[in-house]
Parts: sequence; structure tokens; C-alpha cells
Amino acid sequence: MVHVSATPVLALRGISKRFGAVQALTDVDLEVHAGEVVALVGDNGAGKSTLVKTIAGVGPADEGVFEWEGRPVEVNRPHDAQDLGIATVYQDLALCDNLDVVGNLFLGREIIRAGVLDEIEMERRARELLDTLSIRIPSVRIPVASLSGGQRQTVAIARSMLGEPKLVILDEPTAALGVEQTAQVLDLVERLRERGHAVILISHNMADVKAVADKVAVLRLGRNNGVFDVATTSQEEIISAITGATDNAVTRRKARTAGSRP
Repeated sequence: MVHVSATPVLALRGISKRFGAVQALTDVDLEVHAGEVVALVGDNGAGKSTLVKTIAGVGPADEGVFEWEGRPVEVNRPHDAQDLGIATVYQDLALCDNLDVVGNLFLGREIIRAGVLDEIEMERRARELLDTLSIRIPSVRIPVASLSGGQRQTVAIARSMLGEPKLVILDEPTAALGVEQTAQVLDLVERLRERGHAVILISHNMADVKAVADKVAVLRLGRNNGVFDVATTSQEEIISAITGATDNAVTRRKARTAGSRP
């Protein structure tokens, strides 16, 4: 476990966001430290996507303070977030199927020498990056279309690493993956933590959350509904916070299996 610093890399304080008559976020707080994985969970409509867009500069908050490494900053567009060192890997990945792994990694940040693409240097750096992250891919020259879902996800995460970000946001990175591919992606999340990155993991999958997150921040109806330490919190407690019910299907089933009468 990487030592967690006293000052969070990112601290959101009192974040609120409206869309017309709809209050999407109300007075939300969130902290993430270097070398820490914070899972952001909540039902559909809880405000997870809106909060991620706020952090990524896609949809700035209406109210609240955005602190980066202890000082207030303005993040009004994606460029502001990237300049601070925030990388976001969205669910749709935005990879180009017809390009190879090198082409995808360096898309928009190609290395050019004397007016010509330096393919050799880009390939060298691509291999180095994938090695550093222990990402196993048959070749950096195969089209992304021929990779598995898990490999595609790891390539997208690797691409976000090129700018040496301090905070990486992963939006449902295992949503469409099988068991083996999910394990690949979760291994990579652990390596990001080991390298001292702060990670926000948006997930519906409690098993994934328990496997890699240090803390779980629950959003419910656009508000904070608890921050839990994964090591000391039961899945039932987290699910109760997500659903907002102390009595729900999970607790009722637990009560039944414990043999208690209704």
C-alpha cells in the first residue's frame, strides 16, 4: 500500500449542479488521495456521471469549491482538467478499431521528427508503457479491433497514462467484461495505485469494488450518502446506503437465511 498523503490530490467541497429545474447534485463532497482507489457508487440517476463530468471539466459545477493538491482551482473545460493532471477513461473508450495499438496510444499526440511520424520512437515508447503497466498484448502493431474487451480497456487506460496524470477516473471499466478480462483490468487498477496515482472507479459491481477500492463514496439522489472504508464495511451496509433503505431485499434475505421470523 502506497503511503497516503495528508492533503488530497482532489477535494470537492459543496458541489451543486442544476439542469433547468432538475437539481442533479446537491452539496457533494469528495476526497481522493495519491495512492488511493475511491469507488464512486450509486443507483442510476444518483449523480455519478454528472460528478465525473464536473471533475473532468465537461460540465462545470454551479456552486462549490474544486481543490487540487490543497488549493482552489477553476475547472471550466476538459483542457483545464487535463492540465492539472486528470485523465478520464469513459465507458465508450473512443478507440479507433482500424488503427494498431501504437496508433491508438499516440492518437492526437503523435511524435514527429523533421516533419515525419517517428514510428520507431512511438513503438518503443508504447512497448515501454505497456511493460511498465504489465499489460500483456500479443503485439503493439495489431489492430485494436482484434483485441479482447479486457485488452481494449487496458489500452484505453494506458493511453490516459501518457500524460503522467495524478488522478485517473475510470468509468465502469469492467461493465462489459467476463471474469478473466475483469481480472486483467482490476490488476491494472492496483498497479496504478502502487505507482501513486489517485483513482476514482465508477462501478456497479460490488465484487470489483471490494477487490480494489480503499474507500467507497456513495451518492444517492445527487447527495452524499456515506463514505465507507472497504476493509471494515459489509456489502450490506454499502447496498443499504445506495438504495437509501435500511430494510431492503438484501437485508430481508439475510434475515430469512438467519432463520428469523418475519
